[in-house]
Amino acid sequence: MTHACPPNLNPTIALSMIDRFLQEELVKTGLKGLVLGLSGGVDSALACALAAHALGPEKVLALKMPYRTSSPASDTDADAVIAQLGVRSDRQDITPMVDAYFQSAGDAPALRRGNFMARVRMAVLFDRSAREGYLVLGTSNKTELLLGYGTWYGDMASSLNPIGDLYKGQVRQLSRHMGLPAQVIEKAPSADLWPDQTDEGEMGVTYAEADAILCLLVDERYTVEEVAAAGHPIDRVQKILSMVEGSQYKRRLPIIAKLSQRTVGIDFRYPRDWGR
Repeated sequence: MTHACPPNLNPTIALSMIDRFLQEELVKTGLKGLVLGLSGGVDSALACALAAHALGPEKVLALKMPYRTSSPASDTDADAVIAQLGVRSDRQDITPMVDAYFQSAGDAPALRRGNFMARVRMAVLFDRSAREGYLVLGTSNKTELLLGYGTWYGDMASSLNPIGDLYKGQVRQLSRHMGLPAQVIEKAPSADLWPDQTDEGEMGVTYAEADAILCLLVDERYTVEEVAAAGHPIDRVQKILSMVEGSQYKRRLPIIAKLSQRTVGIDFRYPRDWGR
């Protein structure tokens, strides 16, 4: 292999493709705009910027949804993105909803609480989408989706995702091209589900290493041994592959027991849009 993996983006072409994707998919639904959760991190910031670029800022609603332990810097960074892009914005504190549940259900470890917060945020987004007549925009990048680093039916749930085929390094590259705030692009990635949480600390691997290994495994179809021969420790390659394999269920629609000749999601999978 002679090219970089993941490759550097051509930002002009990438923007043109994402513009068309968002415009065409929104038209198919007959809805009016896009709503997303804006966390102050680079992924949601880029998704917001792409939506504003494709549709205009007036058709984008950025919703901040902090919990009482959320970092104040996340709120500040989200405000910087909102001010720069000129999109509509609102704030919904999820603390009362989350705390009310755990007061009745009993306390839980950080991971369960974090997953519940992510699902509450997505519930809020889908309710707001119904109120506005908007679609929910996803903010998970390709690295996260492949590793399963996200909450099933939480932050991994959405109607459209403009960055799901961009590795984390490519997200940063396109974010720089679009001139997003430097403090948002360079900050340590975190889902901000509990104090001092970082993505890389929780995963036990850096995004740069994960990007390189995933690109070889997935895009180039290398074997584990071939990835190791390309210069990556075999135990790290095996760890990343096990994360991909172990999270496959998160990347599938609900699996339906097949009882008829044409089953939704198995035989009934037309690549078309009806009545449009």
